[in-house]
Amino acid sequence: MSHPWLVADIGGTNARFGLVTAPGGRPESVAVLAGKDHDGLPEAVAAYLADHAGGVRPGAACLAIAGPVEGDRYRLTNAGWSGSVRDLGIPHVELLNDFEALAASLPHLAGDDLVSLGGPEPSQGVKAVLGPGTGLGVAGLVPVAEGWMPLPGEGGHVTVPVLDERDREIVRALHSEGARHVVAEHLLSGPGLTRLHHALALVHGVDAPRLAPADIVDRADDPLCAETVEVFCGLLGTFAGNVALTLGARGGVYLGGGVLPRIVDRVLTGDFRRRFEATPTLGDYLSAIATTLIVAPQPALTGAAAWLAQRLATPSILEYP
Repeated sequence: MSHPWLVADIGGTNARFGLVTAPGGRPESVAVLAGKDHDGLPEAVAAYLADHAGGVRPGAACLAIAGPVEGDRYRLTNAGWSGSVRDLGIPHVELLNDFEALAASLPHLAGDDLVSLGGPEPSQGVKAVLGPGTGLGVAGLVPVAEGWMPLPGEGGHVTVPVLDERDREIVRALHSEGARHVVAEHLLSGPGLTRLHHALALVHGVDAPRLAPADIVDRADDPLCAETVEVFCGLLGTFAGNVALTLGARGGVYLGGGVLPRIVDRVLTGDFRRRFEATPTLGDYLSAIATTLIVAPQPALTGAAAWLAQRLATPSILEYP
């Protein structure tokens, strides 16, 4: 397919776009569009191409969607967009889950793109990627003969990973307010920070305003906000350990999403790595797995570009339904 190629990372809040103008190239002309400003994906794509890409007509595209995809159809989990990519009028379109694209980026990240969160150097085995943003994404990356195969999933909707009595008190507090089933995404996401802060206020019996995630992160001198971030990092460690065990991710567990780059120091100094390894039977297994934070700008666009190049070069590569 002729260049340029369009790549996109479509989240519940923002839609990120870029162009790949040459074989093996990184995304250029990157722009972030607010989802609320557009009626749907076709309108957002048209706005990007007109306003940020000089009106070019892409020969192919790879779109990463924050929600389930099936064939040519997509549906955003935390926003109202849904439809078929055939409506875009682009000759060849690949459709991925957003964390599937993030997984595809992993072999192409190095150096300043990454921050170690503990453990040995990542290896070449099966990898996992997860991360809190508007929701909580999870995916895997499996080595295959043609390169790498991303494995999508909806792991953010598993039951919340409680480990100690404080975790249980938090869940009980949410149950007391009508939450019938607390899943990981309810606490391990941007909106989850707000929910977690409120639940801790209930646990401690104190009045506290409902704060936005950015305010919670920024108020490190507020005891309740500091505890919220502390608990968040611990829960995330347990969740990441569960993902590593489920996928057998001996090649490393990578963390992405929009929340963690703002609290890197607190993830490093908090309870994340201890709780990652805290299993009564396979602590040695988990201690041998690297945990790494992705701090590269727009890594899902890099993954979408890599996956599109691999798919066009080897169209027979195994596809998951």
